[in-house]
Amino acid sequence: MVLGHPVANPETIATAIRIGNPASWVQALEVIHESLGDIRAVTDDEILDAYHFVARYESIFCEPASAASVAGILKFGVPKGSTVVCVLTGNGLKDPDTAVANSAAPVVVDATLSSLLSELS
Repeated sequence: MVLGHPVANPETIATAIRIGNPASWVQALEVIHESLGDIRAVTDDEILDAYHFVARYESIFCEPASAASVAGILKFGVPKGSTVVCVLTGNGLKDPDTAVANSAAPVVVDATLSSLLSELS
């Protein structure tokens, strides 16, 4: 929809919204128009940045498709005085492979208090 025409084989990390020709295309355009909304493209890197942003600052583990709306806000901003709601409907457990592939390796610490304190300092 973002390109204004169907896409035969869309590719994105946001698999839940990887739909090249939505069945409800006309209805979606009507809702965008009626709500004075907008639809714009974000890259996979921007989605991943938003994915990490939401986890870091809101402690929410969402899936990449949910992070796409946040990516749009971070990329394009909003007019001053606007109220924006980004509904994150998809939990990160729907796509754990993305979390594993795009996160730092966990720190391994011996199961002792001294090792833990050493790592934390």
